[in-house]
Amino acid sequence: MPRYEVAYARPDRQFVIEVELPEGATARDALLASRLLETCAEIDPASVLLGVYGKVVPADYAVRDGDRVEVYRPLKADPRVARRARVKSQAARR
Repeated sequence: MPRYEVAYARPDRQFVIEVELPEGATARDALLASRLLETCAEIDPASVLLGVYGKVVPADYAVRDGDRVEVYRPLKADPRVARRARVKSQAARR
C-alpha cells in the first residue's frame, strides 16, 4: 500500500505523520488519515491550503507513493506589505 507523509508546522511544534492509503488517494484523504484535524483545531478543512513538496495543489490532487503533503497556515501579513513597512520604518530612522 502506498505511503505518504503529512507535514504541518506551528510556531511551537512540527508534525510529520506517515499514513498509508490506497492508490488514487487525494491530498485531502491524506490530511484526514493523518488525524491532524483532531490534534490541531486551528486547521479548517474547508479552507486549508495544501501542497506537495512546496507546490500548492488542490485538495483533490491525486498523491503518489512517497509524496509529502504539506498543510499551510495562513499568512499573518502579506509579505509585500510587511516588507514595505520595514523599509519605510528603516528609512524613517535614518
